[in-house]
This record gives sequence, structure tokens and C-alpha cells, in this order.
Amino acid sequence: MNIIEKLKETLSSVVPIMAIVLLLALTVVPFPLELTMRFLTGGLMVVFGLTLFLIGIDIGILPIGERSGAALTSKKNLKILLSVSFIIGFMVTIAEPDIQVLATQIGNLSANVSKWPLVIMIALGVGIFVTIGLCRTVLSLKLRRVLIISYIILFALAFLCPEYLQGAAFDAGGATTGPMTVPFIMALGMGVASVRADDNKKSTDNDSAFGLTGIASIGPIAAVCFYGIILNVMSGHDMDQASASSGTEHLSPNGMKVYAYLLPAILGDVFKSLLPLLIMFILFQIFLLKMPPVQLRKMFNGVIYCFIGLVLFLLGAEGGFMPAGQKLGEYLGMLSSAKGGIWTVLIVAAAFVFGAITVCAEPAVWVLTEQVEEASGRTIKRKIMLTSLSLGVAFSIGLSILKIIYGFSLWYILIPGYAVALILTFFCPPLFTGIAFDSGGVASGPMTSTFILSFTLGCASSYSFSGTNAFGVIALVAMTPLIAIQILGIIYKIKTKEAAS
Repeated sequence: MNIIEKLKETLSSVVPIMAIVLLLALTVVPFPLELTMRFLTGGLMVVFGLTLFLIGIDIGILPIGERSGAALTSKKNLKILLSVSFIIGFMVTIAEPDIQVLATQIGNLSANVSKWPLVIMIALGVGIFVTIGLCRTVLSLKLRRVLIISYIILFALAFLCPEYLQGAAFDAGGATTGPMTVPFIMALGMGVASVRADDNKKSTDNDSAFGLTGIASIGPIAAVCFYGIILNVMSGHDMDQASASSGTEHLSPNGMKVYAYLLPAILGDVFKSLLPLLIMFILFQIFLLKMPPVQLRKMFNGVIYCFIGLVLFLLGAEGGFMPAGQKLGEYLGMLSSAKGGIWTVLIVAAAFVFGAITVCAEPAVWVLTEQVEEASGRTIKRKIMLTSLSLGVAFSIGLSILKIIYGFSLWYILIPGYAVALILTFFCPPLFTGIAFDSGGVASGPMTSTFILSFTLGCASSYSFSGTNAFGVIALVAMTPLIAIQILGIIYKIKTKEAAS
């Protein structure tokens, strides 16, 4: 457990974001002093929160996921494996803090949309598609085939969904695969893949170790679309659209008092999120794993680190990062809508830079890149992965702002984007395809759901749009890495052939 190394990782991720925000606050955007102080304090909380969270993941979440996957597969009972996998996917999603935030934001769209039924629907979607993903691994089905069939069904559901819920539905796919869901699902998938590889007398089988997160992220999109269709049928017409909030209006106290105001609610949310996961761990220990006391203590220590880390992270994000992001979006959007020209270029450029930097601050991205580097035998370097992800996410955030400014449909981006991503699966090595679709899920985590979404909501309000026009930004963040990483895979394939010839 290298605390200094983890601290360096988070500092290198968060500090550049803080530096750019402060630069804009001192030059272009008139930040009040109290908001600046809140942002700086929130930044420190995010840094230490991410550090503790990543340590907890290493010593608690990842080991239990890998052991559970291996233990379930070794029982040679497909029904038990798939049944327990569904329960794992369902319960881990309930424990995902990003889902609570996004469900509240979607609930602000209409009085007909209720938070907890939506959360349960999303969790069911994840559970079903985690089961499908593990079934694909056990039965050695081609990832490309599973993805193409799933996305055909998904887009059919999306076209039947109420229009203003479509962007929110695709956002749910990105938000679900957050800091709690991704490590456990990836570890579970790698545990299943390793046992299958041993059974097949293979030394390595990394192709099947990746892709589970990408498949799992389809479930929430389909679930929200299906939920919207049900509400439409029940009401007999399109639901009344209400303005969406950024989730920051409840911050009524001024200055540093906002953190004391937020703390009780965040403590409760994190406790309720982690409790189902802790209960599941205990049941696994009793009936499945039977780990020795030393390993059990390490697991519980990891959960405690995760608890403290998530509390600090969410406190800093909601108390400092979200209000700062909304303020930046409102002001730059106001200048762009009033004056156009260089101000439009500036807001798009700012969005591009924020996208490139924010993805590196996502805790799940660090988990993914580390696992990818280890599983690929260090042939896929973390720096190359991060660079590819950063460029893809930067491009997607820039597109989101252009969509808000010019008011064109999200479908103009999603349909061509996913078509290209699926076509690339025919030319990209299977390992990179799995990594790419996993990357799409993990690139859109807490920082995207808080700072970036708040930035786009602020921008949309300046253009006299409802907050619904800002939805879709998480979807685009989740989509562009699918293309970027697969292009990297094709380049890697070409270079490998050239080196061998």
C-alpha cells in the first residue's frame, strides 16, 4: 500500500483542473472570493478522497471481486454463476454514488419520473447485462457479436423512448460504471476469465478478461429507455417536461458553511450505498470464500478507506467543483450567446481542455489502466491509454458544447459515432475492443457527473435552453473512447506485424 504513490497520482490529475479554473477565474470569469475558497477547499478534499478511495480499492474491493469470480466459476455450475452475477451487478449498482446523483437529476425532468423506481430499473439493467457479459466469457462468445446485437436492440428502444429522456438514458450508461461498480465488475470478470483459461489449458486469455464493463454499461441505457416507454404508455402521451437542475440549488448556505450543510446527507448516502455491498461481502465470506481472518481484516480496512474516501470526494465535488463548473458554464455561455466569435471559440476550447484533464481525475480510469497494463504484460502502457482517453473525451466535451450552442440533435453524433465504433470491431484486435468498450464506461465517472455536467448545464441555461439540452454529455464522453482506443489497437496491430516481418 503505497500512499505516497497514490497521492502523487491524484495530485497530478486534479491540480491541472484546479489551475485552469483558477486561471479563468482570475482573468475571464468574475468568481466571488467565497466561491474561489470553496473551490480550493473542495479540490483538497477531492485529492485526499481519491487517494484514500484508490487505496481502499486495492486492498479491499479488487481482491474480493477476483476471488468471487474465481470461486463461482470453479464450482462448474453455470446457473449459480449467472444467478449470483445478476445479484452482484444489481447490488453493486445500488451502491454506486453516481447513480443516486444522476437519478435525482433525471427526476427533475418530470414529476412522473421517480428516483427510486428509476434506480431499481437501472440496477436491474446492470444485473442483466453483467450476466450476459459473464455468459459471453464462460461460453467463449465473440465480444463483437454480443455488442452488435445489444446495440441494435438498444437503439430500437431509444427511438421509442420520450425524446427528452434519450440523452439522460445514454448518460445513465456512463454514470453507472463509476468508482464503485467498475473495480468490482472488472475484477469479477478477470477472475472468471482466469479460471476459464486454466480449464482450457491456456497460459493467458486476456481477450475475455475485458469487455464486461462495456457490456454492463448497455444495461442502464436500455433500462431508462424502457422506463420511459412504460411511463409513456401509462400516461398515454409524452410526459410533461420540467426544467432540470444541476443539483446545486440546494446549496443555500454561503461560504465554507456549505460543507457542514452537505456532510450529513453525504454520510448517509455513502453509508446506504456501501451497506448492501458490505452485506454481500459477508455472505460471500460465509458461504463461498471462507478467507482467513488476516485477509478478512484487510478487506474490511479497504471498505473503511473507500467509505472515508468517497465521503471526502463527494463533499469536495458537490461543495466546490459543481458550483464552480456551473459558474464557468453560465458566464462563458452568456458571453458566447451575446457576442459570439472569439467567446464561442473560448468556451469550446475550455470544454476541450477540461475534457482532456478531467478523465485523468476519474478514479475508475486509474483502476482500469493499471489492470490493463498488468493483464497485457506491460505491452499496453498506462501513459498511452491515458493519452488516447484524454483526446477522445476532450473531443466529446467540445462536441457537447457545440450541440448546446447550435441546438442540433444528439442523434447526429450518437448514431455515426456508435456505427464507427462497431465497424472498427471488425479490424481491431479483440483485446483492444474489450478495452475500448470498458474505457467508454469508466471515462465517465464522478468528475464528469459533477464538474463537466454542471459546466454544460450552466452553458445551456445561458442559451435559454432547459437543462435537458445539457444531457448527453456523459453519453458522448462514454462513446468517444470506443473509437480512440480501437484506433490505437489497429495501430498497435500494424506495428506488431511490421516488427515481425
